[in-house]
Amino acid sequence: MTADRPWLSSYPPGVPADIDASLYPSLVALMDESFGKYADRTAYSFMGKDVAYRDIDKQSRALAAYLQGLGLVKGDRVAVMMPNCPQYPVAVAAILRAGLILVNVNPLYTPRELEHQLKDSGSKAIVIMENFGRTLQQCIAATPVKHVVLASMGDRLGFLKGALVNYVVRNVKKLVPAFSLPGAVKFNDALDKGAAKTLQPPPIGPDDVAVLQYTGGTTGVSKGAVLLHRNVVANVLQSEAWNDPVMQKVPAGEQPTSVCALPLYHIFAFTVNMMLGLRTGGKVILIPNPRDLAGVLKELSKHTFHSFPAVNTLFAGLANHPDFNTVNWKNLKVSVGGGMAVQGAVAKLWLDKTGCPICEGYGLSETSPSATCNPTTSTAYTGTIGLPLPSTYLRLVDDEGNEVAAGQAGEIAIKGPQVMAGYWQRPDETAKVMTADGYFKSGDIGTVDERGFFKIVDRKKDMILVSGFNVYPNEVEDVVAQIDGVLECAAVGIPDEKTGEAVKLVIVRKSDALTEDKVREFCRANLTGYKQPRRIEFRTEMPKTPVGKILRRELRDAKK
Repeated sequence: MTADRPWLSSYPPGVPADIDASLYPSLVALMDESFGKYADRTAYSFMGKDVAYRDIDKQSRALAAYLQGLGLVKGDRVAVMMPNCPQYPVAVAAILRAGLILVNVNPLYTPRELEHQLKDSGSKAIVIMENFGRTLQQCIAATPVKHVVLASMGDRLGFLKGALVNYVVRNVKKLVPAFSLPGAVKFNDALDKGAAKTLQPPPIGPDDVAVLQYTGGTTGVSKGAVLLHRNVVANVLQSEAWNDPVMQKVPAGEQPTSVCALPLYHIFAFTVNMMLGLRTGGKVILIPNPRDLAGVLKELSKHTFHSFPAVNTLFAGLANHPDFNTVNWKNLKVSVGGGMAVQGAVAKLWLDKTGCPICEGYGLSETSPSATCNPTTSTAYTGTIGLPLPSTYLRLVDDEGNEVAAGQAGEIAIKGPQVMAGYWQRPDETAKVMTADGYFKSGDIGTVDERGFFKIVDRKKDMILVSGFNVYPNEVEDVVAQIDGVLECAAVGIPDEKTGEAVKLVIVRKSDALTEDKVREFCRANLTGYKQPRRIEFRTEMPKTPVGKILRRELRDAKK
């Protein structure tokens, strides 16, 4: 058994070699089981209010009936553009229960980015937080969206508290720019209308599409990874099996609880917080703004929690915060680091201060997302991305797709039940990354040791990884090239202490009339925050190959 999977001998006791991905025919079956089994438990804690499984069940059923009442049919796409709040899981459960396809949208997108995703996915409806209404207003006419459900932050907090929260969000913090979306229906009104209807659940099977998870492409165009119901179900069961050795230590009668400070629209939190939380009957503490470190720690001081998936920057920010010790970290059983490389110094500090090691994992939108992880029983930082999860196969290949010799570096290729069906309506792009025998080529270059631990050593693609988010240089360059006065431009990743990498933009300009301020202003209007250049450099010429291709590596390596 271990001949083709040498890493199995490094598995902690109790972790199976394989999971039964057929345990649930769909995510809907998984959710239905949890809604019945854990009806009285708290599903989410948000701004001091607990939301029961029973409430999510009832509200999502009503919203699903409402969506069907709009004439949406099985397979139609519905976008969701929200921060972490209880309306998000309600919307997701509703969309899936109605047989529709969820399109996760980054709430920080600019109108240009949002328009592309809504058009590419063919989304007919969107559930959106009012804070982002103006962004939608600026592009909706160019998209297929016909129905808008408009949520506000206080919707599900009760009349008094909800009104207060909405007042603060709108009038004190001024987080809702003026907008006009004629015909938009308020979230609570949609629930009321749906409650008067009866949901007609369509048959949903393992090979039906559950989610379009958008990710950058080598071409610089964001494309949707098609995740089937069975892909996400498998990854939930893989994650559960992997965490089991330490989660079994949660005292009987104590509800397993996870901290959700990662955005739920990101596949990492979607699977390991929301879906895994549902599967285990867990409580999820929703953090709407993880940048507010003092606020995060204040919220965590009110809870007992066991699981904390996060990115390196969040672990570092919290561990170095003066309020860190106001939180009881003693019950923490698993800290999973993903999205970007975990730094050794951060891992050491976290272990020193919490007693719980950060288990670094690795995955992509295309793998629902988790492919590898360090054992949750680890006590030391390994500097690796760990071992392939149950039912997962990894190999290292060369440019021709052949396996490299032992000890050599190669492109990490992944096979398993969590690997996507392909890219949405892009067979050409799918063909570039999928092998004939079902392996997904990740674009990351890795090595593996004799115990089966994989390590990333380089990136084949020019992708820049900023705090766990993919930034494709081509997209940045396409935007910047539109600026009057730009002759040539190139975007590259440079090391950054806080975010792992940051974007550096190099420009050859037509005249000195083009200033750094003008470039930044244009980037702010057209690129979401993490894609904007941290550093801008003007040059008289670009380093190029004999055929005229810009040498990104030289721009990266430049000390300037």
